[in-house]
Amino acid sequence: MVTTGPPARRSAALRVLVVAVALAGALFGGAVPASAHAALTGSTPAQGSVVDRAPEQVALTFSEGVAMGDDSIRVLDPHGKRVDRGKLRNLCSGATVKYGTGLPPGLGNGTYTVAWQAVSADSHPVSGAFTFSVGAPSKSSAAVPQQEAGGGLVGALYGIARCLAYAGFVLMVGGAAFVVACRPAAALVRSVQRLVVHGWALLTGTTVAMLLLRTPYTGSGDLADVFDLGGLQQVLLTKPGAALVSRLLLLAAAALFVAVLFGAFARAHEPAGAGAESGAEGEAGAVADPAEEARRRKDLTFGLGIGGVIVATGLAATWAMAEHASTGLQPAVAMPVDVLHLLAVAAWLGGLAALLVSLYWGPPVERRAVRRFSRIAFGSVVVLAATGVYQSWRQVGTWSALTGTSYGRLLLLKVGLVAVLVGIAWVSRRWTARLGEAPAAENTAAAAEAGGTAAATDAAEATEVAQGEQEAGEAAERLSAKAVGQVVAKAAGDASADAPVASSTAAATATAASSAPDPDPEADPAPDPETAPGTPPEADPDPARAAQLARQQAALRTARTKRLRDADPERLGLRRSVLAEASVAVVLLVVTTVLTATEPARTEAAVQAASGGQSTASNQPQVLTVPFDTGGPHGKGTARVDLDPGRSGNANELRLRLSDPSGKAMDVPEVKLSFTQKAKKLGPLPVVPRHTGTGHWRASGVQLPVPGQWQLSLLVRTSDIDQVTEIRNVKIG
Repeated sequence: MVTTGPPARRSAALRVLVVAVALAGALFGGAVPASAHAALTGSTPAQGSVVDRAPEQVALTFSEGVAMGDDSIRVLDPHGKRVDRGKLRNLCSGATVKYGTGLPPGLGNGTYTVAWQAVSADSHPVSGAFTFSVGAPSKSSAAVPQQEAGGGLVGALYGIARCLAYAGFVLMVGGAAFVVACRPAAALVRSVQRLVVHGWALLTGTTVAMLLLRTPYTGSGDLADVFDLGGLQQVLLTKPGAALVSRLLLLAAAALFVAVLFGAFARAHEPAGAGAESGAEGEAGAVADPAEEARRRKDLTFGLGIGGVIVATGLAATWAMAEHASTGLQPAVAMPVDVLHLLAVAAWLGGLAALLVSLYWGPPVERRAVRRFSRIAFGSVVVLAATGVYQSWRQVGTWSALTGTSYGRLLLLKVGLVAVLVGIAWVSRRWTARLGEAPAAENTAAAAEAGGTAAATDAAEATEVAQGEQEAGEAAERLSAKAVGQVVAKAAGDASADAPVASSTAAATATAASSAPDPDPEADPAPDPETAPGTPPEADPDPARAAQLARQQAALRTARTKRLRDADPERLGLRRSVLAEASVAVVLLVVTTVLTATEPARTEAAVQAASGGQSTASNQPQVLTVPFDTGGPHGKGTARVDLDPGRSGNANELRLRLSDPSGKAMDVPEVKLSFTQKAKKLGPLPVVPRHTGTGHWRASGVQLPVPGQWQLSLLVRTSDIDQVTEIRNVKIG
């Protein structure tokens, strides 16, 4: 027995596969902490510094505008107690972005920890911590968040939502544009309808998710805070929150657009026969005026075109007003350019997705529709190239930054993927040039369509009905056992004229045909139940058998339709090239999402310039804790080595503290230090510290000529014969 499952399962499986690929890419991009787009360029006191007296305030300087609150800067004493005044000070002046918090007088000596968190102007969270000491360094029990802002589970979920939001926008806008501008008859194709509606639902769902995740994403990082209504109220007052709410309002208008597109617009492009049948109960025989129908179609197309452009532009603006384009160099120019860039991406990739589902799960696509999309795709590529060059100059700035920064390398990867996509699109254009119009057998009502593709849509609807289980059940109730055998035998004969069917299906059909009684040549031919609807059906002795035969008949029709579709080598080649384009487009979408979460190269270069040519990661004091044991009496202890600022080409200050197992400072007869870099055969470079107090040594002007991995050698001698040398690696920026 041959059973045929619903065709929707195949399309659902493909959708699940595509979404899984997108989710995997988003997880790959979201697994790492989100790259901050505003960076700390300086602080007072400086990180790792030792001051003689407690300062009156702690001030932080950033590379671009940030949003901060009273709890954004916290100062903790050596015991982990918060000692700042808890009130944010706005110290900005001109182009300098600077915030601070006051400190009370009378703070004691020791090491203090500064923990800060902010939201950059392009909606991404940024956080960090550093220490400074009053009098002398000390042990500190202050606990600072180990998870970077925007990281962890919440950061991964937010990154996935951002990626899927882009995907939803592309599918909805591009799919709708394909229907209105390229192939109006696709409004009747269910696969295209599902594509656009699913794109709308995906964008709506991810927008709501991002709105709820903003509180933990920019704050605590605790997933339970998605239910914090107070935090949600604060999010609504921010620029990203306003952008997300605006997106939801525009999506309500987009829902109305989609309803009209697949309602009135689709009915206006139905085949002439379908419209007459639907109105048979009301006004039998009434035929609409062709001129009136043409005018109605034109008005609907014009209205949907204008409305769709307005809604799509507004949706694209919700990204432009809250991300990269809204801050930095020339925002007034960058935001409109970003909107054009997003619209071009949607028209190209979203239209490509609509063409893909039309080619695989719909009637034959006309050459005219493919050529229209090809022209739109070419125009989109031109817009992408122009806007992409401007955005690259704005965010990168120099040729060296293309290879010297993470943003530049990701941008090169994106350009490479676009080049691959354009190359595959060129192959698709060659297939399009060789494409012929769909055969008459597949477009049975082509003459009734004045300038569209209603016949192809009619064939698609017939195929879908034939494939459904409901149609099979109704056929079983309608046909008698004898009529079913005759119809199945006739369908089997038609199918064998085109191509062989699966052996199991042929065997079942042949059995059914042979079991039917031979007709009497002298008798009148029995009327066909399908051609004589007024003939009452005979009693069905075995409804289950009739249902089985009807399913086999539907399977034969489906196989025949697929063979006819695949018999055209040009359309087969076009389907394969479009599928390859769509696969590359999924990867391109993931890379684009990661790129929008990466610190722009200009920002990174500005931070390096402000920190003496070093990145913020390398411009950190190096602190090493080295346990030692000389083997003699009182030979056990711990050495703490501080190297500030810990970078090459500058005079570093080295501080050494020795303590016994109880933590008390201890003196020893001799200590020696040296630095060696084996990779470049430098060293050992000796450092001679001076004794400044019990258990404390200090050396100034320590010069390390090149950055890289250095080896620190520490010799500790506790008696005339007891000594030990410990070696540790230290990263110098």
